[in-house]
Amino acid sequence: MVLGIPITVGIVGLIKHDEKWINSACQIVVANAINLGATYTLKYTINRDRPFLTYPDIRNKVNEKSPSFPSGHTSSAFATATSLSLAFPKWYVIVPSYVWAGTVGYSRMQLGVHYPGDVLGGMITGAGSAYLTYKLNKWINKSYARKHE
Repeated sequence: MVLGIPITVGIVGLIKHDEKWINSACQIVVANAINLGATYTLKYTINRDRPFLTYPDIRNKVNEKSPSFPSGHTSSAFATATSLSLAFPKWYVIVPSYVWAGTVGYSRMQLGVHYPGDVLGGMITGAGSAYLTYKLNKWINKSYARKHE
């Protein structure tokens, strides 16, 4: 989904010859790249064990070996949902985007691979990365427009 969404947005932009859609696709990719770097930096700096390693009664339902905090799946989902919501601020984009992202976070806890705090950390990291990318993109576009007036 994380790759499929910007690819779809980009293809729609190319078909419609709409620069806003193409720019939004690029913004989603950049937000996820920044998010990936932030998430893995936090994961290996904090180095928190996963719940199934700490509590033997929790079965490991998937093969996760990296540290637990923050949840990478959740951070990617929230980076994508926030990017989409900022690019297309309509309820019919925002609501399904965050329902999907929230479901990803819940599933990570249900699988026993994350604590609630890991998911919350992923939500903040992902949404923060997307918001930072959005603001950076606006600043770059504004600076570019001023130079080329």
